[in-house]
Amino acid sequence: MRRTASPFSLVLLGLGTFLLVLAPLLARYVHPRAAVNPIDIDTTAVYTGRGSVFDLDRVETVPDQRITVTQRVRGNVEDSERSGNAVWDVTTSVDTDRSLPAADPHDALDFTPHRWVLDRRTTKPVHCCEETPRIEGEAYLKFPFDVRKRSYQWWDNTLGGTVVLRYRGTQKVQGYTGYRFTGSVPPTKTGTRLVPGSIVDQPDRPQVLAEEWYSNHGVELVVDQRTGRVIRAQTGPRQTLRAPGGDEDAAVLLDAEKIAFTVQTQKEAVRQAKSDSDRLRLLGETLPMGAAGAGFVLAVIGGVLVVRGRRVEEGHDTSGTPRPTLTK
Repeated sequence: MRRTASPFSLVLLGLGTFLLVLAPLLARYVHPRAAVNPIDIDTTAVYTGRGSVFDLDRVETVPDQRITVTQRVRGNVEDSERSGNAVWDVTTSVDTDRSLPAADPHDALDFTPHRWVLDRRTTKPVHCCEETPRIEGEAYLKFPFDVRKRSYQWWDNTLGGTVVLRYRGTQKVQGYTGYRFTGSVPPTKTGTRLVPGSIVDQPDRPQVLAEEWYSNHGVELVVDQRTGRVIRAQTGPRQTLRAPGGDEDAAVLLDAEKIAFTVQTQKEAVRQAKSDSDRLRLLGETLPMGAAGAGFVLAVIGGVLVVRGRRVEEGHDTSGTPRPTLTK
């Protein structure tokens, strides 16, 4: 008796083995290399709300003004490729209706350019490439991949430091579920500014090195769990001036209870988060699980067929029925 294997059974066994090997490669090799922060990012987020702002022409704080915050993030591809990190140039402008649309962003109520350098896989800050300011913490414009249900150290650029944002459950944004984090900033001195003494209740002094103070009524971020993308942001900044050594605010520069992503910004953030999340789920879960399941089935079937083989025995056909023997 001799045993042979059909080509079909060998193909099934080989294909099954290939899929079993492919499954962990997709999960452990391909997926981690897909979960990286981009270097060619070019996004704009717009926040709107109402609050009080300091009018330089009237030299007083004007209440109930519509406030628009525009934050643009552009990746510096050349510096990113040179350093191996994601180098993002960020501009943030604060406007009232009087300065919109602005031909020059420097005409805004406040205009702040800065650069964030981050590790492409972990999202941790990297201190290189003319980074300014020195950003710290675990999250800023986005959170790390695979966001956990815990507190995070979030960088507040106005504060110039980190704020603890605590996990507060889930929340839907434009029909898409994300993790919700909240925090606040107590009144904190952030610097000094040379201003006319009359602004800080010292009219007898032509100029005073006033203290800049900042607080936040509340920070609320809703984040996509898989990608760490912020799909909704809300903040309540308060910026004031105090006389040197003063205990009370003498002038309010900006005070808004709520400035939040516009609906259009939310929709675009959700669209991008869902697209990236689906791609990562495909590479990290769907394809590996499908490949492993299909590979196991094919390998078992192919192995059984190879083991059984096709028996050819002298005097018997493949079914084991005796063949007639010719005699002289």
